[in-house]
Amino acid sequence: QVQLVESGGGLVQAGGSLRLSCEVSGSTILNIMGWYRQSPGKQRELVAEIRRGSQTTTNYADSVKGRFAVSVDYAKNTVYLDMNTLKPEDTAVYYCRINAYTYSTGSQYYWGQGTQVTVSS
Repeated sequence: QVQLVESGGGLVQAGGSLRLSCEVSGSTILNIMGWYRQSPGKQRELVAEIRRGSQTTTNYADSVKGRFAVSVDYAKNTVYLDMNTLKPEDTAVYYCRINAYTYSTGSQYYWGQGTQVTVSS
């Protein structure tokens, strides 16, 4: 069974940094790993994504380019989001989302429980 456990959220002052972690349990092959965020009254948006393939590729929302970095430790089945130079507008609940393959269920998408990031001005 695949489960995603997020950690690392909290309160930080503008200009500060946080590292979010998404630990993926179960025997699985990670293919697509992404971070989304959602603020009250707003749509959930893609923040950063990393894809496994012949070349490892990353994709970022324009609002976080140059400030955020997504990475993955395949040995630990853990996805990270390093957030730097945080701004109040980065305040949101951050969700980890992965596409993973397991022998029993095939390829499916899974969501983490979400972790709150609050950036004070």
